[in-house]
Amino acid sequence: MDECIFCKIVKGEIPSKKVYEDEDVLAFLDINPMHEGQTLVIPKKHYDYVFDMPDGELCKLFKASKKVARAIDRALNPVRTCVVVEGFLVPHVHVRLHPTKEPRLEFKPLPKPSDAELEEVRQKIVSALEEIE
Repeated sequence: MDECIFCKIVKGEIPSKKVYEDEDVLAFLDINPMHEGQTLVIPKKHYDYVFDMPDGELCKLFKASKKVARAIDRALNPVRTCVVVEGFLVPHVHVRLHPTKEPRLEFKPLPKPSDAELEEVRQKIVSALEEIE
């Protein structure tokens, strides 16, 4: 079976706009966002279904997600950063952080951002992470 795209991103075989990384978790900007700054937080180890994850790994994923969401809040000033956990389109557990500008969560794709636009948002989030660490 071929490795999933997220496993290839973890290995560095596919580039990403990384905003956070530790021993167990990687967070990077979604290249097809529904909200500016939409970020994916994934466990480095492949899990297909979130409820198959060992409790300790699940805690690490959500602790990192909280840290990144706080940085997104500081960097982009959304009404709220919402969270969705999935693994369908890419069968690898991922937490999608949605910084919303409205007091509701809508799933409408934005125009695909340019590499420069993604990099600008990435820098804002990384800077905010450095401030809160």
